[in-house]
Amino acid sequence: MPIDPYILLLLGTVGLAALFPARGSAADVASGASTAAVALLFFLYGARLSTREALDGLRHWRLHVTVLACTFLVFPLLGLAARGLVPVILTHPLYQGLLFLTLVPSTVQSSIAFTSMARGNVPAAICAGSFSSLVGIVATPLLAASLLGGSGGGFSADSLLKIVLQLLVPFLAGQLLRRWIGGFVSRNKRVLGLVDRGSILLVVYTAFSAGMVQGIWHQVSPARLGGLVVVEAVILAVMLLLTWYGGKALRFGRADRIAIQFAGSKKSLAAGLPMASVLFGAQAALAVLPLMLFHQMQLIVCAVIAKRRAREAAAEVTAPKPGAAKRTVVGTGTRSG
Repeated sequence: MPIDPYILLLLGTVGLAALFPARGSAADVASGASTAAVALLFFLYGARLSTREALDGLRHWRLHVTVLACTFLVFPLLGLAARGLVPVILTHPLYQGLLFLTLVPSTVQSSIAFTSMARGNVPAAICAGSFSSLVGIVATPLLAASLLGGSGGGFSADSLLKIVLQLLVPFLAGQLLRRWIGGFVSRNKRVLGLVDRGSILLVVYTAFSAGMVQGIWHQVSPARLGGLVVVEAVILAVMLLLTWYGGKALRFGRADRIAIQFAGSKKSLAAGLPMASVLFGAQAALAVLPLMLFHQMQLIVCAVIAKRRAREAAAEVTAPKPGAAKRTVVGTGTRSG
């Protein structure tokens, strides 16, 4: 499978920060611009989420509760279990980034795309991803406060105020103004998508510049990165299996199980990066590295699974039903008699 072009842009931004990190007054400017970009990002999230669609989606509450449980309960439990890998496989900073990865909300766009490709319940995927992003604005910082503690850059009244001002307030403002700007946002999704991605690139540049200035990359060796990739592959495999067969155990239909699998096994790079910049501050570079690796991995694996599910659905449609041939034979015999 080809690499996501946006991942190449992210890697290019990391390389730019490695060669030309922002220092001194330039770092202050980049930090201020990054803060404004995060606020703009969550303002656009709020402007995009249709309140009516969200309320309509509540009808399928069992599916949404299942996805939220996978995202904010099962994933964090796997992250906590990985604590036993320190320091043999993972360093403590890499583990903190891995644990933060498990606290991030699910994706919206890719969950919808893969669910559609696999012929699943697309409306359910839309609502599940939107609910996860909405809940994550509150749940991710609170989980980070309880599970990461001081290692996550500290969680004080000041950091809580930053989260409210940079994430929640812009989101609520977008929701309140959606009545007037919702049409504009819907008509200009492509342009605003560029704003989204540009904002995230700025956050990445600021975080990795701070990491270069502080010399934190000397803490990561190729062997440690390889161990991180293996651990993330195991976590992704566990979640993909659990969401698929767990959905079956809960007696969801095939279309719903597809939506659960793709919405419940993913983590959002777009939501996670801005949150990391707020929660981790100068330590955000190592914190977002596991999330960037997991993002590319989930896209590759889920693309393969989605194509397989689509082939299975096509085969079920074209395959003759077991009783069809038998009924034809009986009918023919009756006419002959």
